[in-house]
Amino acid sequence: MATDIVAQLADSLAKTGVEDGELSYKGQGRKLDDAQSAEEIVKDIQEFEGLQALRMEGNTVGVEAAQAIAKALETKSDFKRCYWSDMFTGRLRSEIPPALNSLGDALMLAGARLTVLDLSDNAFGPDGVKGIEKLLKSTACFTLQELRLNNCGMGIGGGKILAASLIQCHKQSSESSAPLSLKVFVAGRNRLENDGATALAQAFQLIGSLEEVHMPQNGINHPGVTALASAMQQNPGLRILNLNDNTFTEKGAIAMAQALKHLNSIQVINFGDCLVRPEGAKAIAETVSKGLPTLKELNLSYGEITADAALAVAQAVKNKDQLEKLDLNGNCLGEDGCKAVKDTMEGVNMINLLGSLSDDEGEPEDDEDEDDDEDDEEEEDVDEELEEEEEEEEEEEESSTNKLSTPVSAPRPPDVSSFLSFPSPDKLLKLGTKRALLVQQQVDVTDARKTAEAFLKIASVYKEENNEVKNAVLDTIDALLTKAFSTPSFQGYSFVSILLVLLGLIKSEDKIKPVLVVPGHLHALEHVVRQDYFPKENVAVLEAFMSR
Repeated sequence: MATDIVAQLADSLAKTGVEDGELSYKGQGRKLDDAQSAEEIVKDIQEFEGLQALRMEGNTVGVEAAQAIAKALETKSDFKRCYWSDMFTGRLRSEIPPALNSLGDALMLAGARLTVLDLSDNAFGPDGVKGIEKLLKSTACFTLQELRLNNCGMGIGGGKILAASLIQCHKQSSESSAPLSLKVFVAGRNRLENDGATALAQAFQLIGSLEEVHMPQNGINHPGVTALASAMQQNPGLRILNLNDNTFTEKGAIAMAQALKHLNSIQVINFGDCLVRPEGAKAIAETVSKGLPTLKELNLSYGEITADAALAVAQAVKNKDQLEKLDLNGNCLGEDGCKAVKDTMEGVNMINLLGSLSDDEGEPEDDEDEDDDEDDEEEEDVDEELEEEEEEEEEEEESSTNKLSTPVSAPRPPDVSSFLSFPSPDKLLKLGTKRALLVQQQVDVTDARKTAEAFLKIASVYKEENNEVKNAVLDTIDALLTKAFSTPSFQGYSFVSILLVLLGLIKSEDKIKPVLVVPGHLHALEHVVRQDYFPKENVAVLEAFMSR
């Protein structure tokens, strides 16, 4: 029966997962080397009246194939959305810019008005940004709302080209009385560093319409963070700010705390692994206590925060009635500090919103004065290291013309919070052999929605062809759901119904936004409905919805 239910679910998702006007080849693993190998796709595009979106994620497209597809797109004036992440796996870097140029030229010729451009996980470097430079400056992008370039290896040079293109786009679109109103910007894991971030900050300051900014793991230090803080102030509608795994130090954190005072719509602040330190945390706490009425998540994990600063943060969130999670894990609270934070949260009936403190580093040793004296020297060392890295990067870029396009490795292993924010197979594996336990500790299994969301995020990185990733995903999901269904307060029916909502199969009165469904979701679901921990009555609920 379980297999039949999953088959019905797959059929339902096939019907509902594709939006109107969308043609999808997502996750099909096609190797498109030349025009002949792209014939089927070309024909489908030509015959699709009113084509608005093309999904090419998880395929690999060569220059000739891209040119053939581009030719078919030249007449599609209704085209709006490019879902082209992970589209050049195994390609030479020299192949990617001409492929992107061809596709961009076709969209401009068609008179398309884009709303979404997603080229994440293509690792095309600065040359790849040059491949979309003309497109970004054109009328086709005057209407752009989402720009996703996560894990593209842009580097400082690519960041500067991107920033200049966005500034030009905003200028020209403003002259036509319809200024660029970009809402979502994603550029994590791109080695942007200070110069790249500062250049982009200038663009953000002009745009002023951003609602989500995700720039984790970019090697940005306090000068770049300060520039971004200044730019964020000009985007009052900002709801999500994710700068995880950059290096704020006190200077950057204090600048960001000042910026947050102007962002009363902010819902998610992720400054985890950003070395905000005690004074930075206190500055952020002060801002939180005096404003930010819609705050839902605050992540200040792994920031060398001491107990008194953590207590200030805990006290600052006590009146945030929309708060869903506070993460202070991996700091320097000590046993007494952890207890004090927990007591504070329990005292305002918010203990269930506090994340695990299992990775606390303990109280710092009494060498703070020495540390303060060394801060400036450390920052000078960092600047020197960055200059050396920039020189090395330039040398690498000069010699990488014919290298294969491969994802850029993160400089250090991610934490669970980072994985759940931006899931990837690499991050899951780097959590190590204790990943299942770490996820169990991180996710509040008494909350059916959080559990369902975590399940889908973990499942999204499933790879059938990679046994190591596949086993890591299934082991982690088993651990999470075993704990959930064995917890007396866990509501299994709510979990299943929320899962159906997130998969887009039923509507919710709470306006829960469905996720983009990927094959891993189905593989994981097929696995869990066969496990002893998954109650048969919940399988029956799935069957009831599938048979409608």
